[in-house]
Amino acid sequence: MTPPAPVSIRFGTDGWRAIIADEYTYENVRACAQGLASFLTASGEAPRGIVVGYDTRFSSDRFAAAVAEVIAANGIPVKVFSEPAPTPACSFGVVHQDAAAGVMITASHNPGEWNGFKVKSPAGGSAPPEMVEQIEDRVGAVLRGELQVKRGPSSDDRIEIVPLFVDQLKQVVDVAPIAQSRLKVVVDSMHGSGSGILKQVLAGGDIEVTEIRGEANPAFPGMAQPEPVEHNLQPLIDAVRESDADIGIATDGDADRVGIVDENGRYQSTLEVFSLLGHHLLGRRGESGGIACTITMSSMVDAICREFGQPVFRTSVGFKYVGPAMTDNDCVMGGEESGGYAFRGHIPERDGALSGLLYLQAMVMSGKKPSELLAELHELTGPHTFRRIDAHFDDAKREAIGEALKTAEPDSLGGLTVESAGRRDGVRFVLDGGSWAVARLSGTEPLARIYAEAHSDQERDTILADLQKLLGI
Repeated sequence: MTPPAPVSIRFGTDGWRAIIADEYTYENVRACAQGLASFLTASGEAPRGIVVGYDTRFSSDRFAAAVAEVIAANGIPVKVFSEPAPTPACSFGVVHQDAAAGVMITASHNPGEWNGFKVKSPAGGSAPPEMVEQIEDRVGAVLRGELQVKRGPSSDDRIEIVPLFVDQLKQVVDVAPIAQSRLKVVVDSMHGSGSGILKQVLAGGDIEVTEIRGEANPAFPGMAQPEPVEHNLQPLIDAVRESDADIGIATDGDADRVGIVDENGRYQSTLEVFSLLGHHLLGRRGESGGIACTITMSSMVDAICREFGQPVFRTSVGFKYVGPAMTDNDCVMGGEESGGYAFRGHIPERDGALSGLLYLQAMVMSGKKPSELLAELHELTGPHTFRRIDAHFDDAKREAIGEALKTAEPDSLGGLTVESAGRRDGVRFVLDGGSWAVARLSGTEPLARIYAEAHSDQERDTILADLQKLLGI
């Protein structure tokens, strides 16, 4: 009988995720906790303590307790959530408690059989790459038997984070005009840990907030995974249309992403929403400061920043890159294509509820409906349409595809002239007229992610086809 392959725990763009009871076990979660504890002890930051949060997934509270028992056994103070809460609440908790780090037990938007271990930095954002690398090394030492996991009673020191987090959101956004509006809002929490947050923030006014899929359910019924993208939001689309609501706002499993449905039941893409919020902050609110975003974010951002004389800071994919770029350059906001956006004055972390609040603020301040806000944006930038393809390939082709990503220099894609090629994270081709295309390889599976944005669906799809042909996929 062939012995099982040794477990290797690697942190991706935002933490470690695996299937529960397969690789995601109490033993491996404790190994991650020991790796973090050892890192903090070595760095001298252990006395500041750790905040441990969890979402509504299967046994998330028990996995959080397992983390806390290891952290406490290492002599590090630890506070554990008293109830499930959003990932940004954990990040805020780290800052509120002046802690050395945070751990969030969540698999975010992954399918229900998954769970995860996210590490938060002292600044309240995703752990930076250098911190993650050192934690990974120590976790590896645990798995090899070179470092022992310390165990003891789990911490009884609880933190009631939800009231603190709700108060924080009220500090970041002036909610009174929103709460006093007569807007009809449908919130879709997708059975995740964002349930009730927006209703609490906006309570006591004339606004009507109705919540659907607000009850916790780790199976996330009716969807393959709790990601607020169009094909998962039919219940929200139906609820907006049936109730004649002004807007629908969805948050993903751990409420760090947002999805928006307009008053007609049309889903607005993540690139449209981010650009629209950037236009609101720089234009309507008159904020100064650039915008940080990944290489897969809309070129509408560039047009907006040109209009208001602000810089754009492009990063590799992953909020562990966006957050620091946002902080280091005092940006007004930061975001990525997946629908996670952060804002100055809060924490350098994606926050779905705050994104929804700022969208509502744009509606109230402008007196416009969501469709009208998008039309206003397109008056400045022109129409944009976006699509991503996840292209699987035979693993034997990985080397050839990787070489093509490094060396390909096409003159045109989709009939548009290639103006430049950047290779920070895969390859990003800037095309004539503000269109663009990106191709990146997954580090964990034979998969290429291919992105394109253009001024029409036909132009976009031709760009994607040309790029796939160029890479041999």
